[in-house]
Amino acid sequence: MSDFVRVMAATDLPPGQAAQVEVDGQAVALFNVDGTFHALSNRCPHRGGALGQGFLDGTEVSCPEHNWTFDVTTGQNVVSADMCVPRHEAKIVDGQVWVKVA
Repeated sequence: MSDFVRVMAATDLPPGQAAQVEVDGQAVALFNVDGTFHALSNRCPHRGGALGQGFLDGTEVSCPEHNWTFDVTTGQNVVSADMCVPRHEAKIVDGQVWVKVA
């Protein structure tokens, strides 16, 4: 199991935006929802689209390739709760965003 890794300053990702970062060699999609940061695997299970390049609307991100939509707080697909994207821990410490992948 990895430790938390600093990925960016919290001010570098405004509310309502998404970004792609790398944590321990894994691609991670990072989302700022009203100042709360959430992290998911950056790979959509449908066709591998980069969720960090998707459109964030509230707590839902749409894959930029085929519009599959996931709740960034849980990783669950909004149509089928059986389909999930792995979720990672994210926290803010001293204005920096830290992410931990399992």
